[in-house]
Order: sequence, then C-alpha cells, then structure tokens
Amino acid sequence: MIKSGIQQSGQASMVRVVNAHKSYGALEVLKGIDLSVDKGKIFALIGPSGSGKSTLLRSINQLETLNQGEVWLENERVNRDIQGLAYERHINHIRQQMGMVFQHFNLFPHLSVLGNITLGPIKLKGMSKAEARDLAMDLLAKVGLADKADVFPSRLSGGQKQRVAIARALAMKPKVMLFDEATSALDPELVDEVNAVMKQLAAEHMTMLIVTHEMRFADEVADFVLFMDGGRVVEQGPPSQLFRNPEQERTRQFLRKHLAA
Repeated sequence: MIKSGIQQSGQASMVRVVNAHKSYGALEVLKGIDLSVDKGKIFALIGPSGSGKSTLLRSINQLETLNQGEVWLENERVNRDIQGLAYERHINHIRQQMGMVFQHFNLFPHLSVLGNITLGPIKLKGMSKAEARDLAMDLLAKVGLADKADVFPSRLSGGQKQRVAIARALAMKPKVMLFDEATSALDPELVDEVNAVMKQLAAEHMTMLIVTHEMRFADEVADFVLFMDGGRVVEQGPPSQLFRNPEQERTRQFLRKHLAA
C-alpha cells in the first residue's frame, strides 16, 4: 500500500486518513487510501473521473461513510463509532472545523449574500448579529465582493457565487478547507477569479485539500499532489516531481492528456 503525506518536518498532521475503503454495493470506490496533510499545507487530489477523489474528500468530513479505515482531524477521530444524538453533536463539531466548497455553490437562494455568510456564525457559533456582520464584510472584501452584501444569489455570476461560498465557509473559522472541484461548474473566464481566492488562502497558509482537474493550478499552488486511479493511489509527491518527472506510466498517460488540454 502506498503511503502519502508531507510530514518530513515532523509536524503533527492536521488531517490524516488511514486505510480508507468505501464501496457502493459491489462497486469498490476506495481501495485502501492513506494520506496525511500537515497544518498550513495545500494537498491536491488529481485523477480521472471515477477515480475516487471526491468520495475521499467527502469521507473526510463524513458526507460519505467509510466501510473501513480512519479519518483524523488533528488528534480527534472523525469517524467515531457512535450513534444518535451523540453522533450529531460530534459531527456538527467536526464540520465547524472543516469548511467545504462544492461544485455547485449550495447557497441559500432566499438569503442575501450577507445572510448566507452570517447564518452559520450566528446559529452555530453564537456570534452576535453585529459581530457576524463585521466578519462577513471583512470576508467579502477578502474575496472581492464587498459591494454584493445585500444582493441575492440569483443576481450573481457563477464565479461570484463560488466566492461567496468560500467566504461562507471561512466565516466558521475552520482549521482546514476542502474544495471539491470548486471551478468545474464555471465558465472558463470565471475560473481565474475563484482560483485567485484559493491562491490567496494558500499564501496565508490555510490548510487545504483540493480536488481539481486543473493541473497547472495544482502545480502552482499545491505542496503535495496525490494521483488516484481506480480507487487507489498510483503516485504521489511534490508537484516538482509528479508533474515533471512522474515515475508511473499511468501518471504519464494522464498528464500527457490533461497538460495538453
């Protein structure tokens, strides 16, 4: 089994996955995945459609349940074997520490941009409305949308919606951000504005796991890249090694196709 991670510094992992297996009936989607991401590092997951990347990411914050394996956030086991109200309290606690950004934004259409961002901090973190508003306005300025606070999602472009989704996730002050193909639903001209926000977060040393089909973006931003195919880790390493001197023929085939696109 191929181990993957970036722990040469000796830091404790922010996120760790151990021997992850996931099946849907007879279809085995994850076949024993290990990964470890240090605090402040950017970890990119690449590979063909159906390779298990999104399932792995969704398993980290328990949107999918592993059949076997462990997920850890720092020293806390994420996929604990508990049920009922205790599980609900546990998973809500975990998800407040893991911001997730999806392909399709998932903004509440009946709330303004400001309402979307302040809802979580008020309801889940007990912030006052004034404190949540100040935080939201700071985050909107950060993502370049300070003038859109009172606009409803239907009046935003796809790129603007995704930047609001990022601001909403950041409003919970998470320890790690998970991006599941955050730009794949966007028109090409809108991709750069979302990538720019992610690059800014990288420069600020936000711990991030990014599922992406954009090889050049992963090469530029990531500290570590994991290439998956068929539910397994085929190859992993820093971008300088994986993109320019891959060891596995399957990796070379994938990169020839996607770097030429």
